[in-house]
Amino acid sequence: MMTDRPASVQALALAGALLATWDSLHPLFDQWFQGDRDAVNKGACGRHLVYRDGMPVGQEAEGEDRTGHPTMTATRLGWISAARHVASYTAGQLTGAVVLTRLLGYRVPASALAAGAGINAITHLVIDKRQPLLWLAATAGKGGYVEHCTVVRRLDEDGAAVVAESGPGSAVFELDQALHRCVGAVAAVTTAWLAIRSTRKGRAR
Repeated sequence: MMTDRPASVQALALAGALLATWDSLHPLFDQWFQGDRDAVNKGACGRHLVYRDGMPVGQEAEGEDRTGHPTMTATRLGWISAARHVASYTAGQLTGAVVLTRLLGYRVPASALAAGAGINAITHLVIDKRQPLLWLAATAGKGGYVEHCTVVRRLDEDGAAVVAESGPGSAVFELDQALHRCVGAVAAVTTAWLAIRSTRKGRAR
């Protein structure tokens, strides 16, 4: 079987460069550039009303007056928070990919970059909403892992441990990161394939 070796080598190099860039930048834009409130509220779910900072209506501190403050359902706040995080994450990943490839003398077609970024963004949004991730974990037989690997970050007013089921150190966090990075590899290969395909079409014309 005949193969276009130069194109294959170029595709492998581009996929490797994109994968390395996106994987290296992932912790930066998923952690450092994520807003505190977005990190706390992106998994919010439910029909009960909350304020923009995630505080449930009716659970205000004693003497605190929030009359007139905007409210929304917890689910809506969760989607808004997750979408805001994903927007900044995607912008950072795209910027990194463009800078790297252009510095190395390669211009990736916008359509190919958009496809890879879209794969990363959509899946990141779904995974960060937590409910789909927990469903997938249960379906894959990881329910015990999720229940067992939790963390204690603080004590309540009575000195009892407050268990956190997500965040750094938990099974949910590890499964979250594993999926993000796996999807990043798919996005990198897809972008490279589309870029080389576009280049071949351009030469054919």
